[in-house]
Amino acid sequence: MLEFLGYCFSVLVGVVLGMLGGGGSILSIPILVYLFGIEPVLASAYSLFIVGVTSFVGAIPKYREHLVNLKTGFLFGIPSIVAIFATRHWIVPAIPNQLFEIGGFILTKRELLLGIFAVLMVLASFRLIRNPREASSDNRKFRVFLVIVEGALIGFLTGLVGAGGGFLIIPALVFLTGLPFKTAVGTSLFIIAINSLTGFVGDLLNHAMDWPFLLSVTVLAVFGILFGNILSRRITAFYLRKGFGWFTLVIGAWILLKEF
Repeated sequence: MLEFLGYCFSVLVGVVLGMLGGGGSILSIPILVYLFGIEPVLASAYSLFIVGVTSFVGAIPKYREHLVNLKTGFLFGIPSIVAIFATRHWIVPAIPNQLFEIGGFILTKRELLLGIFAVLMVLASFRLIRNPREASSDNRKFRVFLVIVEGALIGFLTGLVGAGGGFLIIPALVFLTGLPFKTAVGTSLFIIAINSLTGFVGDLLNHAMDWPFLLSVTVLAVFGILFGNILSRRITAFYLRKGFGWFTLVIGAWILLKEF
């Protein structure tokens, strides 16, 4: 029964990506961990592939609609690629399964990764919920520097928790570059595809993959993103942005409550 629900919700992963330009890993990691019973580190690797392929497919129609800013995408994506590959290939495998024990409380690698993942989701959600208007900035040189730094930082965090990073990338694009929300959504899909697939390459060197399972879930998510793209054209950016913020907050809080 849980596996059946997992396959059903895999379609929703794509729908969320298509509508919001992020949030796929917000669903895919809990689905893989709690419905399919996959341990978090391997689940994060699977999530990178699922979200990466699905985002690439979803970015194509966004590009045709002129909703992908390639210059910003590469400026943000290149430092992210370097950071995410290094993190997945060297840092994550080096983290011990049990970090420390204090007064009977044991902090495990699972709790660390899922905890960081959830906290980042909650923090990112606040900015979107509390700022309904579009951000803008005229300080282009300072903005470019911030985009590069933010790209490297999000690449590290994305590699650490195995998330595509859309819930972090979209606020960064909106508030650091002044992109309209729907353009930030399309550009985010492009960046997520690059980041996630790069991170997955690092995981190929460390894990054996269940390819039949991985491809079946990915195909379902791809169908979902095609449907999500259609829905996104019929909903205004204001409601998409607010909805994305609340969705991220609820799922992040749920993971924290469940794990701790």
